[in-house]
Amino acid sequence: MKTISLKIEDQIFLETETILSKHKKPRNRYINEALDFYNKLQQREILKAKLKKSSLLVREDNLEVLKEFENLNDDF
Repeated sequence: MKTISLKIEDQIFLETETILSKHKKPRNRYINEALDFYNKLQQREILKAKLKKSSLLVREDNLEVLKEFENLNDDF
């Protein structure tokens, strides 16, 4: 486990302390869970961007294949 020094805005700190007092959870555990959640959220956003980029790259090819299939149906 790593030790870090962290500067937190006063309002965020007060909100966090209020929540912690109600949940009886150690501050360290709460911050670790928050970072874990945020990391997973960011990973999803990165994956979303990659999928969007890939989708746009193959869109033209997909339209071309679709037109070919439509032409095959016209021949029958």
